[in-house]
Amino acid sequence: MRLLSIPLLLALCASAVIADSSEAILGANEEAEEEGPQPTVFNGIEVPALPEIDGEKFNTTVKDGYWFVKHYSPYCPHCIDIAPAWQTLHEFYYTSKPVTTTPSDDTTTSMNTFTAYYKFHFGSVDCIAFGSICSAHIVGAFPTFILYKDGEEVKRFEGAKKIKPLSDFVEGVLETIRPGSRPIGGPELPAPGESSTKDFQAPAVAPAEGPAKVPTDSKLSPSASTEVSASKTKGALKATPAKDKKPKKPTKPKPASNPNPLGKSVSFTAEKFQSEVTMTQEPWFIKFYAPWCGHCQAMAPNWVQLAKEFKGKLNIGEVNCDVESRLCKDAHLRGYPTILFFRGGERVEYDGLRGLGDFVSYAKKAIDIGDGVKDLDASEFKELEEKEEVIFVYFYDHATTSEDFAALERLTLSLIGHAKLIKTNSAVLAERFKITTWPRLLVSRDGRPTYYTALAPQDMRDFRQVLHWMQSVWLPIVPELTASNSREIMDGKLVVLGILTREREEAFAMAKKEIKSAALEWMDKQTTAFQRERQELRDAKQLRIEEAEDRNDQRALRAAKSIRINMDKSEQKEVGFAWVDGVFWERWVRTTYGIEVSKDGEKVIINDEDQRRYWDTTISGNFIMASRTSILETIGKVSKSPPQIKPKTTISSFEKFFFDVRGAISGHPFLSIGVIAGVLLGALVWSRGRARRQRGGFFRLDEKEGLLGGANGGGKV
Repeated sequence: MRLLSIPLLLALCASAVIADSSEAILGANEEAEEEGPQPTVFNGIEVPALPEIDGEKFNTTVKDGYWFVKHYSPYCPHCIDIAPAWQTLHEFYYTSKPVTTTPSDDTTTSMNTFTAYYKFHFGSVDCIAFGSICSAHIVGAFPTFILYKDGEEVKRFEGAKKIKPLSDFVEGVLETIRPGSRPIGGPELPAPGESSTKDFQAPAVAPAEGPAKVPTDSKLSPSASTEVSASKTKGALKATPAKDKKPKKPTKPKPASNPNPLGKSVSFTAEKFQSEVTMTQEPWFIKFYAPWCGHCQAMAPNWVQLAKEFKGKLNIGEVNCDVESRLCKDAHLRGYPTILFFRGGERVEYDGLRGLGDFVSYAKKAIDIGDGVKDLDASEFKELEEKEEVIFVYFYDHATTSEDFAALERLTLSLIGHAKLIKTNSAVLAERFKITTWPRLLVSRDGRPTYYTALAPQDMRDFRQVLHWMQSVWLPIVPELTASNSREIMDGKLVVLGILTREREEAFAMAKKEIKSAALEWMDKQTTAFQRERQELRDAKQLRIEEAEDRNDQRALRAAKSIRINMDKSEQKEVGFAWVDGVFWERWVRTTYGIEVSKDGEKVIINDEDQRRYWDTTISGNFIMASRTSILETIGKVSKSPPQIKPKTTISSFEKFFFDVRGAISGHPFLSIGVIAGVLLGALVWSRGRARRQRGGFFRLDEKEGLLGGANGGGKV
């Protein structure tokens, strides 16, 4: 029998040692996994680990009491950022005392614990590990916070993903569970990641002989190297090493992902689009195109350059609709190219020009909304007024709820490229704009306020209703007419349009100033006239009520009280003001109005797009000039019905005929249907009469025989 060589023997011994150490390491890892998340210490009190809910046992877990659950993805940057705040919120409320503490209370079993008093729990569920449960609860973005009561969804948190808005949401729920139990103005919150509140004082540990003493409130210093056991041994307290229950260090928030790190436009597939755009809070500027589209090909170089310009600032992407036809169909595109801005599962369509400068301007404004609605004071608002023509201002006070702020945040996406939206609780601004009720929304255009008239809470939170009002007032008093806003400015109103040029700077500035002055004066006159008209209607209504009361006529009294006075708008056609660059839009101005700025100089016309007509002269026959007097004296003559000045048409006589016919049909649809039906019926009767006359007006012999049965009527041949 041969002996093993010494090198081989040493190798076998080393393998055995390595195997034993590997088993020890694996065993330690398995034990660590079995232990799960470790408890933490907050305000000197041990806090159980934040529950990670098993998706398969989700319904069983949340079926008792209130559960505020975070649905998240471990790969989502926003979920990573909110994790320290969520952990701190759990620790803060778990250690809070809802009622006064007495020495006899057992803090683990009495009603004095937060969990027992409110039956309120915090929890998290990993939607990557348990996707089916998140799909069942319609979780469309990460993170999503949902409140459950006895297993049923109650409502969702829709505010900013920060500790203060989350706490405000929790405070509102707790107040409904136990009315009057929460502090007015909300509690003093710790910063995310902190292990104690500001007013917490760690108990001093003085050196002493004999057994250690424990404070009556069982609070220990988080920095103490040992923990004192609550059990007594032979009348003395036993100290145990703290390493068995070492507090878990709060994780620091990771930095947000770097947008567009390569400075390139990302090409999306349907799956990639779902995971990186729809299911995240990241902002994306995405074009949907087709390779054969000429407009898409012309825009392509600008899109590539845009991605380079916003490297590290904004995500830029694109979708080839020939390849990803299903994705483009789900997006309900109306044509190519379509450019959409996405953020947090919501989107808004870009409808501006497709030049690089236009893209850059829009993208910069889109980045500004990433921080949400800014809170400004009076001095900051004054600085903003010098840069912005249109500013929406939301006034709030201490009673404004998180639902109000959440509804406000939804509006920011639709306002990109149109106007600024800010919020304030400044007493100076409230006094300036005569604010007496909160919350209140207004728009300031060149310092002139226009108020959102709805004051009920549900109306202030109605996203579509508020946005519809914003769209009606988000243009400046005298905006520049462009391809993107032309329909919005021109349709449905008389428009005083200044045809100007930037080449002569002084004349250009003076003309804009005169047009704006005329606009402000006209608006003041219209406001006064509208108020006077409505006052007359109110007076007439009051007279009818008094007359009915004098006659004791209850029927007439009810009829008088039921009269409604429309306070929203006047029946007179609205007058708008705008200006257009006559050099840039030279061809359109020349073919439509017959004006050449380079030869004729700056002019003003009053356009009625609905009737395809315009006025370019005053009542005296002179051209309307860019002056307040010339504009105001002409508007009054033109806005009357019928106009006192003869208009000119923007289309040919042949086109005018068909335009008038179409206008008559759209203006009187039922009458038009009756006329068309009458014409068709008359044509049918005339054609039948003509056919009868051609046949001679009597039966032919073969027809008569056939009518009476004829020779073939008996079936004989």
